[in-house]
Amino acid sequence: MNGGSEAPAVVVRELTRAFGEFVAVDRVSFTVARGEIFGFLGPNGAGKSTTIRMLCGLLSPTSGEGTVAGFDLRTGAETIKKHIGYMSQRFSLYDDLTVEENIDFFAGIYGVPADRKGERKDRVLRMAGLLERRASRTAYLPAGWKQRLALGCAILHDPPVLFLDEPTAGVDPLRRRAFWELIHEMAETGTTVFVTTHYMDEASSCDRLGLIDGGKIVALGTPEELRNRFMKGAVLEVRTSRPEDAAVLLETFPGVRSAALFGNTVHAVVDDPGAAASVASLLSTGGLADATVVPITPSLEDVFVSLVEGGRPDGVPGGEGTE
Repeated sequence: MNGGSEAPAVVVRELTRAFGEFVAVDRVSFTVARGEIFGFLGPNGAGKSTTIRMLCGLLSPTSGEGTVAGFDLRTGAETIKKHIGYMSQRFSLYDDLTVEENIDFFAGIYGVPADRKGERKDRVLRMAGLLERRASRTAYLPAGWKQRLALGCAILHDPPVLFLDEPTAGVDPLRRRAFWELIHEMAETGTTVFVTTHYMDEASSCDRLGLIDGGKIVALGTPEELRNRFMKGAVLEVRTSRPEDAAVLLETFPGVRSAALFGNTVHAVVDDPGAAASVASLLSTGGLADATVVPITPSLEDVFVSLVEGGRPDGVPGGEGTE
């Protein structure tokens, strides 16, 4: 099913994958537009990796349907592999090869034409900042350079769709920021980027997000839409010298849905947005006289915790979410 230049890059309808009695992905549905940066978030075991493996043609769906780059998941798995790039947190590189040998290897895997190989190799070396280290063994490269090299190898064949599975895990914040600048540059040229991440600042940089939990999509939308539409209750920020004790106390208060540590503070989700004064009073009575409580705008992490702990929000049928 090749839908032409305006067709979405990824279309998934009721996609399901079961392993015996265990349903890892349960009737998920979403669409990713061409040139979009689509973030996929969920706790460990939520079904993220299983979904990506189906989209990359590595795992057959149990039921449902979908297309990637216009090719059917069921009948075009091998073709899909030729039209996507893939990069995981392990960087998919061979440490015993040099930088240049890794590029040559992936150029062969992806079938880069001989008359384009030199230009593509030079592009990757420049992007990764490795022109002067092309003969270095990859094992000795710092994590940031490995990361850029792995990305370059994944896009040697100019794939229209790029899958990044937690690509910045273990990379320092400065390198993560530089990496995301590259992601945005690729999206601006029309590449569709499908990325999983545990970093909420990265999630906020995506055009749209899909939140998955227990194999089901619990919300879909832009970061702003998720903050505005899917937050269950108001959020109070609690500051105290004993945040761990405050979190335990807050869980016992009426009207407090949940409480979680956020650095040196505690975020409490409450039914009543005007409950700051009463919560502060209860904390003081409980022995935390220094506690200050103020209402705040929910962060994306607040929304994520609320959805995962509270289940599917009202108005999100089946696995559809909103689009």
